[in-house]
Amino acid sequence: MHVVVPYRVSDPKTRLAPVCSPAERETLSRAMLADVLDAVAGAGHDPTVLATEPFDIPDGASASVEVDDRPLSVAVNAVLCDRVERDSPVAVVMGDLALATPAALSDLFTTDGAVVFAPGRGGGTNAFVARHPEFRTDYHGASYRDHRRICADVGVTPRTVDSYRLGTDVDAPADLVEVLLHASENGRTRRFLAERFSLATGDGRVTVERRE
Repeated sequence: MHVVVPYRVSDPKTRLAPVCSPAERETLSRAMLADVLDAVAGAGHDPTVLATEPFDIPDGASASVEVDDRPLSVAVNAVLCDRVERDSPVAVVMGDLALATPAALSDLFTTDGAVVFAPGRGGGTNAFVARHPEFRTDYHGASYRDHRRICADVGVTPRTVDSYRLGTDVDAPADLVEVLLHASENGRTRRFLAERFSLATGDGRVTVERRE
């Protein structure tokens, strides 16, 4: 199975700007990528980073790099055309799944089906496996809904893996809570955040606050 991890190199994670500086967002983004690459490797696969521009893989992680500066759907579809049509399954795992574990990814990779999804909160598609030669992606808007429609168009009944760890991507400040609560203490992402943020409780909801 060819496992691809899309990654935006420049100015990542702009929705975290209210709580993280540009330099912190870049470091955090690379920490999450490294944790995802470690999880893919732990599941027994060699990941390929599909990067928007050349960059160096974070220290301690291992992956090959393919550069494609086109929009995400176009870049991923190029991989699908190349691999699936040659009867080679493709898995696409987003690079901001800081809670991903080898076990969670193994569940996705080993689930039978022409197309298998791990949806994210809010209608996104956080990871999938494609074994059908006609499946293509569309990451605009509610991509999970659109991907199910694309499956119907090509005559495929998709399967879904219900996974909290794969369903939690880190995009907004509220998502940092999930990392501090549930990510591995040995993970790069959690270590980075724990040095800068702590959990805070106020009106019954848990938030993060800057350490003094």
